Amino acid sequence: MSSYQARAQPQSRPDAASLAAAIQLQTDRREMQCSVMALAVKLGLVILGGVSLIRLSGAYQERLDRHGELAAVVAVESVKLEALQKRFDRVFSIGGEQRLMGEQDQWIAPNRIRIIWR
Repeated sequence: MSSYQARAQPQSRPDAASLAAAIQLQTDRREMQCSVMALAVKLGLVILGGVSLIRLSGAYQERLDRHGELAAVVAVESVKLEALQKRFDRVFSIGGEQRLMGEQDQWIAPNRIRIIWR
């Protein structure tokens, strides 16, 4: 029986090869878990970047639309300003008083007294 007990003790303890295999398997599992976590983080960042890009493009499009509206309003107001500047220049140029009086004739009803300030 002593030879049986001698054989039983080494068999009950794992040998170095099986211990190394178990450690390697555990290391491989940890590496796989880390790789899956890294992939999940990268995928999350890609999704976050995509959503942010979509939202930014929407905001940029809205900004372009507003700019177009404002540019149209500025163009209309610039035309009005040029017309008013030309009218102002005509009034304060030589003979402008007569032109102003000619315009006033349309505004002042007949039988009214016209007052000209000098």
